[in-house]
This record gives sequence, structure tokens and C-alpha cells, in this order.
Amino acid sequence: MTLKLDSTVTLNNGVKMPQLGLGVWKVNNSGASQSVQWAIKHGYKAIDTAKQYGNEKGVGEGLTKALADNNLKREDVFLTTKIFNGDQGYDSTLENFEGQLKRLQTDYVDLLLIHWPVSGKYLDTWRALEKIYRDGKARAIGVSNFNIAKMKDVILHASIKPAVNQMEFNPLCQEEDIKEFCDKHNIYLEAWSPLGGGAVLGDKRLKAIADKYHKSVAQVILRWDLQRGIITIPKSVHEERIVQNSDIYDFELSDEDVAEISGFDTDKRSLWYGDFLWSGNPDGFADSVEVWDD
Repeated sequence: MTLKLDSTVTLNNGVKMPQLGLGVWKVNNSGASQSVQWAIKHGYKAIDTAKQYGNEKGVGEGLTKALADNNLKREDVFLTTKIFNGDQGYDSTLENFEGQLKRLQTDYVDLLLIHWPVSGKYLDTWRALEKIYRDGKARAIGVSNFNIAKMKDVILHASIKPAVNQMEFNPLCQEEDIKEFCDKHNIYLEAWSPLGGGAVLGDKRLKAIADKYHKSVAQVILRWDLQRGIITIPKSVHEERIVQNSDIYDFELSDEDVAEISGFDTDKRSLWYGDFLWSGNPDGFADSVEVWDD
């Protein structure tokens, strides 16, 4: 399998999306700006953010500067953002999305996702995404954190099928049923939290596999993502780690190692519907836009 940093997958509407990108969850505006500049400097072609992350402004500033510094055009970088849970609903989505574009310093995004399926609102939100798509302000639209039942609901009522479902996905949380559904319906699965934090990076089984290839555990995980056809967006605020996360094209995992890692699934998520008030759980917490000190 020949892959490189600018390798793309073709979404169900024909748009080509880079398979590896930079994520910026839990990064403040100045950190996001710097990380985006580093990533683009070192050849990344995709950036993923969200209004909830509180750093769209930083991403916009970093992207604008990186394009100028590297003699690139806006169309050279694939930009994703997401509709905030508190903005969901038809009119509210349309109104608030304009503010997202301003913060990102662009007149369109390449991929727009519903961040979570807010109960009673996500179908109206999807209708708004379809309008945004038809108006040319998003080149592709999709969902995030949608289980099979909610994806079926969207597909049943949609005139445009989602192109992507972004899910928590790493060797210990593999979403096999959702991936199978996405594959069947020509919807790409995209991994958030692909490195899964300490529990995954410290896994001795993964370390043994990584040692065979003289690579880090993170590099093996990201290579595993690519070989399984997963779009992946590792986050880092360190230039050297951003470079290391993209240094995954000079080796290929054997079929046996891919299968072994695919057997590590524990079917446990760090966040799911029951954690949120909008899902009807009275003990859950409500979403707010995250604010990080700059």
C-alpha cells in the first residue's frame, strides 16, 4: 500500500480529503495558531477544529499566516469545523455558522460536521448543513459521534448523505459496528483521539509491535489507521511531535500486525451520550464553548 503525507480518500460526493491531518482539541488560540503553522510548514494538508474547542480564531489566524508563508492557496488545505451543540436547530445553525467562517478567516470550509446528535434537533441541523452545502459554503458535510440508529435517522430524512462520521477511534476503542455500517453506506470513518492517551500509548503489546519497526507507539497507531482506511487527526502542540506523527510513510505494518492490533478493542468510550444533559440524562453536563487561557 503506497501512502504519503498528501494521500487522499475520495468522499461520496467526489471531494478528495487528506487521510492524515492535525487536530486541535484542548488547545488555546495561540497554541492552535502555532500548531497549524507548524503542521502546514511540514506538509500537512488538513486541519480539524470546532466551535466548541474555543480556538477557531487561532486556527483562522494560523491558517492565514501559514498559507502566506508557504506560498499556498486556501484550496491547498482541507479545513474542517463542527456545529456547536448549543447552536443546533435550522435557523440557529445557519446564523451561527457565519460567525464560524469569520473566525476562521475563510468564506467556506471543506468539511462541516454536526458535533453531537443533540436530541430533538439534529435532523433540523442536518437540513441546515444541506443548505450550507448547496450554497457552496461547505464542500462536504457529515456527522460526528453518531451511532448507527442516529445515522440511519439522518440518512432516512436526508436529501444528501453524510460523507464522514467522526468518532472516538483508537486501538482500545474501535467502533467496529459503526465502521461496518459506514463502509456499507460509503461513509468514511474519521478518528478523533486516535492516540487514545496514556492507556493506549503505554500499552505493552503496542510497544512490542512498535519495536519491531523501530517506530514509536504513536507512529504504529497512525499507520494502522491509514492501512485500515481510517481518516485520522492526531493532536499535538509540539513541532517535533507534529513531524513525528507524519513520519509514517517509510514502513508498512504486516497483515498479521494489523490484525493483532485490531484485536485489542475494549469497546469503551471516554465520552458518550449519557454524559450530556442534551441527551436527556438529568445527571449529565451541558456543553459550552471551551475557553483556554492564551
